[in-house]
Parts: sequence; structure tokens; C-alpha cells
Amino acid sequence: MNRFYIMTIAILFTLAIYFLCKLFYQKFPKPFTIPILLGTTIIVILLFIFDISYDTYMIGGSWIEFFLGPAVVSLAFPLYKQRDILKKYFIPIVTSIFVSAIVGLTSGIYLAKWLQVEEELIYALIPKSVTTPVAMEITQSLGGAAPLAAVFVMVAGIGGAVFSPFIYKAFRIEHYLGKGIGLGSASHAIGTSKALESSEKEGAASSIAMTVSAIIVSIIAPLLVVLLL
Repeated sequence: MNRFYIMTIAILFTLAIYFLCKLFYQKFPKPFTIPILLGTTIIVILLFIFDISYDTYMIGGSWIEFFLGPAVVSLAFPLYKQRDILKKYFIPIVTSIFVSAIVGLTSGIYLAKWLQVEEELIYALIPKSVTTPVAMEITQSLGGAAPLAAVFVMVAGIGGAVFSPFIYKAFRIEHYLGKGIGLGSASHAIGTSKALESSEKEGAASSIAMTVSAIIVSIIAPLLVVLLL
């Protein structure tokens, strides 16, 4: 089949699945029905059933991946609208994000060492809590496999979006800053999308957490690799 047709079908197929899952989520808003989780599951199952290879799907999927960067940049809008509140809590926000970034990095390294996995896998696991484009660049710079980094990022993002309501309830976290910073630091863009469902303030907090966390991790990750590996 012509490469152009494969690309078009893959893009339309992905968008159709996502929007159908989004409609389903609006009707049944449960943690395990979020569009990212449900849509990913459906696509994987369909690719398996119809024996479509990853390389074939990514002829179109790579275009969707390309727009991850601009999509993340667009999250700066709610941040700008809520800038006064974020200025007010600047020190607590930055401190929380810094601690979250360190915990995210070290937990990935020690988990990988405990499981005795190969170094290439460790490098892909380290930036799991930052958004996909940044995580892939960090992993490549460390000598790891960027596609594996994308998988770990997705798992971290979906995990945060799915389990955050239970964590908030268990630890009685009610303030929008606590929720937003937690989601943005641990679950990047997927977490920020989830935070925006609650309120614009929570989404703004999550957006700044995601952005600052990406900067911190980009700087510190190579240093921690040298010190801890």
C-alpha cells in the first residue's frame, strides 16, 4: 500500500479511537476510563488482532508524536492566566518540584539497580517523570533507547492520572497546589491534562511543575548517573 495512504489511515485511526474514548470518558468518568489509557489499550489490541507491525503503524503515528512538543507548549496558557497565584507561592512550588524531581530520578535508578536490569534500560527509566520529548532526548544523551523512554513516560503518566484520585483521598490532599504539583512532577503532560479537568488553577500548578521538573531533570540526570551507577 502507498506510504501516504498508510500514514493517513494511521492518523485517522488514532484520532478516531481517542475521540471515541474521550466521549466514553465524559459519560463514564472513572479513573480507569481516561482516554489515554483506554485508547492505548484498544489500539494495541487492534494492532495485535490485525497483525499490524509497530513500524507500519508509526508511519502515521510519528506525525502525532511530532505534535507532542507543541501540545506541551500550549499548556503554558493556563499557567499565564494564573500567574499571580503562582507568584504568591513561588518558594513552596519550586521547593516541592525540586524534591519531586530528585525523588523521581533516584527512585528510577535504585529500582532499576534492585531489579538488576541492563544499563540501557536504566537510562530509559531515569527520566520517566518528564514529558516524552524531553525524556527521549535525555535518554539518548545518556546512551539509552529513546523508544523505551517513551514507554516508561507513558506508564508514569497513565499511572499518575489513574491512581491520583485514590492517593489524594488516602492522604487527604485537598489543596489545588498540592494536587497540581504532584501530578505535573510525576505524570507530566498526561497528569496536567488530568489536573485541568479539576480546575484551571490545578492545571496551572501542574503545568509549571511539569516545565520546571523537565529543566531540573535535564540538568541533574547526567550527574546522578555518574554518582549512583
